[in-house]
Amino acid sequence: MSETAAAARRATSDASATAVAPAFVTSSVNRGRSRRAEISLRALQIVLALFYGLASALPKLIAHPSAVESFDRIGWGSTGMYTIGALELAGAVGLVVPLLSSVAAVALSGLMVGAFVVQLTVFDGQNAATPLILIVPLTVIAWTRRDRIADLAGLARRRV
Repeated sequence: MSETAAAARRATSDASATAVAPAFVTSSVNRGRSRRAEISLRALQIVLALFYGLASALPKLIAHPSAVESFDRIGWGSTGMYTIGALELAGAVGLVVPLLSSVAAVALSGLMVGAFVVQLTVFDGQNAATPLILIVPLTVIAWTRRDRIADLAGLARRRV
């Protein structure tokens, strides 16, 4: 076999290997955003993950008296408190896992809609602006990382 034929065969096999590369492998490609935008978005994800993990989920999961009092006032008790705390912690972890970041942002936005409704109905709107403010950066993350939902779906299809 000549040297050029061997090189052509390698190029063909390399091209076919690239063509069948899983979609989740290519999700780390920059997608046209600047490096500064990517860093800013990643920093936002980390800050929100720290907020949801430490400031929001942790008091619920350790049964801090303020969280216990709030959930008793809502009427959900400790079961609701631990459930919401676990969901917030899962969302915080999901925000920093690249493949899960968009899904986690959507899920946390859903929790914030629920928190807004509870703030209005049970607590007379005392802190109703907080969940609305948190929905804004979560929406930015969900929208800019939306391509990862398709990557996640492709990965799930291959597993089934």
